Amino acid sequence: MSARIKETYVKEIVPRLIKERKYPNVMAVPKLKKVVVNMGVGEATQNIKLLDAAMEELGRITGQKPAMRRSRKSIAAFKLRQGMPIAATVTLRGDRMYEFVDRLVSVALPRVRDFRGLPTNSFDGRGNYTLGLKDQIIFPEVDYAKVEKLRGMNVTFVTTAKTDEESRLLLQYLGMPFRNQ
Repeated sequence: MSARIKETYVKEIVPRLIKERKYPNVMAVPKLKKVVVNMGVGEATQNIKLLDAAMEELGRITGQKPAMRRSRKSIAAFKLRQGMPIAATVTLRGDRMYEFVDRLVSVALPRVRDFRGLPTNSFDGRGNYTLGLKDQIIFPEVDYAKVEKLRGMNVTFVTTAKTDEESRLLLQYLGMPFRNQ
């Protein structure tokens, strides 16, 4: 099983970027290194079962078992103690990463209500892009009837690009629907 977007990247996007940006060789062309998906579950401080449900949904969405993240320090205002489980995270690399990006771009994002494109101001200055999703039900893998609570998630695309401009161009060619400024 080969990722469709990976083939497109190798056969079409790399030559196009070399031609447009005048890269000296194939190794200089920016590429997607990893995709990190985070789902914070703040309510897990009261009910740990909510985190289990979130981890199960995140695992179904990404196709990989999520890692549980614990709090680093205590915050009394949030009734949070150090070491309490509060989030689930998945780091995708290789073919799984390309499969996820393909499903995100072609299936999930078009299902977002009133979608007008992704904001272009979410780059971090080093060529990485973070996207916030309001709910997990945009993914067809999640059964709407079994969802107890809508949870948002952050999806971070880590690239080898040196600048935000290079990264935006790469992600745009991979199919990310950015807003037109």
